[in-house]
Amino acid sequence: MQQIDPQPTNTSKIVRAAATLATSPNAIRDIAAMLGDDLAHVFLFVSPSVDFKSVVQDANKHIDAPNIVACTTAGEIKSGYTENQIVAVGLPASHFTTGTVLVDDLNAMEKTNLIGEMIRCRQSIASNDPKMDNEFAFLIVDGMSLREDQLMSMINTGLGPVPMFGGSAGDGTRFKETFISLNGVVYTNAAILTFVKTLCDVQTFSLDHLSPSQEKMVVTKADPNKRIVHEINAEPAAREYARILGKDPNQLSTFTFAANPVVVRAGGRHHVRAIQRVNENGDLVFFSAIDEGLVLTLADAEDMESHLERELDALSAQGDLDTLLTCDCILRRLEAAQTQKSHDLSRVMAKHRAIGFNTYGEQFGSMHVNQTMTGVALYRPKGDVAV
Repeated sequence: MQQIDPQPTNTSKIVRAAATLATSPNAIRDIAAMLGDDLAHVFLFVSPSVDFKSVVQDANKHIDAPNIVACTTAGEIKSGYTENQIVAVGLPASHFTTGTVLVDDLNAMEKTNLIGEMIRCRQSIASNDPKMDNEFAFLIVDGMSLREDQLMSMINTGLGPVPMFGGSAGDGTRFKETFISLNGVVYTNAAILTFVKTLCDVQTFSLDHLSPSQEKMVVTKADPNKRIVHEINAEPAAREYARILGKDPNQLSTFTFAANPVVVRAGGRHHVRAIQRVNENGDLVFFSAIDEGLVLTLADAEDMESHLERELDALSAQGDLDTLLTCDCILRRLEAAQTQKSHDLSRVMAKHRAIGFNTYGEQFGSMHVNQTMTGVALYRPKGDVAV
């Protein structure tokens, strides 16, 4: 397990980044010292190995920022893949202004009220500093809520021209309980949408190394509300999926699903519908929306390292890159581990100053997706003086 000493290691001069061992008794005090003051906003990505409530309450006491948004993770990203860490991203007030919209109960969402809150939040931060005319939105949502697709459908209307990305909070590889927090208050079955305006040039992105193969299957029996597929091609789901792969159905694992994802076609492109696990009935439980009649296509994978290097090089070439704020699916991390690519991907992410967390799903534009890396590239403004 990689451990990071409680001292600043990133070379970014605008976005501030910090990380320390989650179980350190002084973790939050160390992070507060690393981040400094004059912050507009802080994101905390917290390993589920520690008591989340204590961490965020300490953060609310010791980190000087008007908004602190936190979540549990399925792994952290700071100088590449890390674990058992608290990773922090600080947005300084010199370059950023932010506002948040809290959805405290995803089962009681009301579209008109939610859109109204989003519009008021955008209008409020627009008046803070008219020079900050670049913007994006970052969504963090309970990864065990099963409500990401419905949430995305609602908030898409209220986003207007604002590009959005996001990630679903994680619980390591346990898939039991995930948490999010706003200013020290802990929530489950909830979401926090952060609107950001900035002097930095921004570019949101979503990437994956997968392409559709010729092998197709049809969902013939499912429970969409629980994201469970009972039958594929009129056969028990896990058994049929294993048959198509040429594998023993009793040996299906998270690593199998990471290495053999399925995609669906929507909006003119293919999106991954990742499998989370096999339940006790031999059904397949998915990470995102699924329904009867859906055509699933097995995906072919490009080499993860070369794909990621090419994509991040292209993002870096668009300006003076300061930071990549990223949400990376747990299945990408598991695939990297299985194919012994973790070190290589970490090198690429460190090269491009990627920081963030591993997720139970990602959001991009109007879609809830899986097995992707989504995020925002933040570029230093032209003529900006390093501080």
